[in-house]
Amino acid sequence: MIFRIALVLLLVKASTPAASDPPVRKRSTAPVIKSSWDDLLDEVNNAEEWKAHKEVLRKRYLDLIRDQYKPKKPAPNLKFHGEIVVDGQYTRKLISYNVEADERAHAYLGIPLKREGKLPAIVALHGTYKQGKSRVAGLVDNPNKAYLDHLCRRGYIVIAPEHFVSGHRIPPEGPYETGRFYEKHPNWTAVGKFTYEHSIAVDILQSLPEVDVDKIGALGHSLGGHGTFFLAAYDQRIKASACNCGASFLRHNPRVENWSRNHWYVYIKHIRPTLLRGELPPIDYHEIMALIAPRSYLDVSGLNDGLKLTQRQRIVMNMKLMEVWELEKAPENFAFYAHGRGHSVKHESRELIYGWMDTHLKPAEFTATKLVSE
Repeated sequence: MIFRIALVLLLVKASTPAASDPPVRKRSTAPVIKSSWDDLLDEVNNAEEWKAHKEVLRKRYLDLIRDQYKPKKPAPNLKFHGEIVVDGQYTRKLISYNVEADERAHAYLGIPLKREGKLPAIVALHGTYKQGKSRVAGLVDNPNKAYLDHLCRRGYIVIAPEHFVSGHRIPPEGPYETGRFYEKHPNWTAVGKFTYEHSIAVDILQSLPEVDVDKIGALGHSLGGHGTFFLAAYDQRIKASACNCGASFLRHNPRVENWSRNHWYVYIKHIRPTLLRGELPPIDYHEIMALIAPRSYLDVSGLNDGLKLTQRQRIVMNMKLMEVWELEKAPENFAFYAHGRGHSVKHESRELIYGWMDTHLKPAEFTATKLVSE
């Protein structure tokens, strides 16, 4: 009996693969990836159906930001408040212009000194920082975020507008306090306000004789990152855009109510009651990004930026977005890059973003390669 048990154990051991043996893998076709982002193209099977659905999404987007409550656009009355030549490379000017009948925005404007003909231009949006436009100009804080300085040296005209509760317009209650805005505009939204103002910055660029009006881009980090895709979806004049670490979207976000706080910076005030009931608006940020197609859009994000699981969903979201650009027959105009650098704009991200702008806003020969002469 003991002999039989030992024999059985020996046979079982002989038939069990060793831990070091490689697994047996069979060849297969790629499975279809299903995800919660598939609603982007529900019941959309071709380009014509997408075109119709896109108009539905556009209306939902404008309803979300309550665009119908924006004030009448005033004449800009552009003013210049001083200028300086930086390193013999470009002129940096402090400018201001009307954004409402009783309200002016300030911005830095950079114009390269060396130029032949008209130049491409970029709206460079700052993050949540008290003197945001000064940081974009490279005057304070983190030089990684000095987009105006970097891009002017690369041959771009750049406007760096201030956010409406920063810089010259910090409210008495402090930077990024939106209480007074909602007292003045109870039916509008902060997102609608800053998107509208950034669109006016495009007006300013188009008014400049040095600017190629058909080659305007937008980019930004954090608050400026989601400000970028809000603007590009809103304003068809933005031909190339890049969002860096912007927005954690609405779904799969355990802190979604932060998009409609009851204090400090309130993005979209009117959706708070529904968010607190656990319900989301009828449009999410991937659908707003999709409105940019077929124009070029680059999404850069950190896999370890804040909510880890939420940010990892961004990869799946971006894979679905690619299908929109394919329907628009412009897959080369969409890309995304995910990294482990957290909430940052490190060298490789900046080079990718600036290279994206070069590819989509500059002549083809600027990025063309060539063989070495003998």
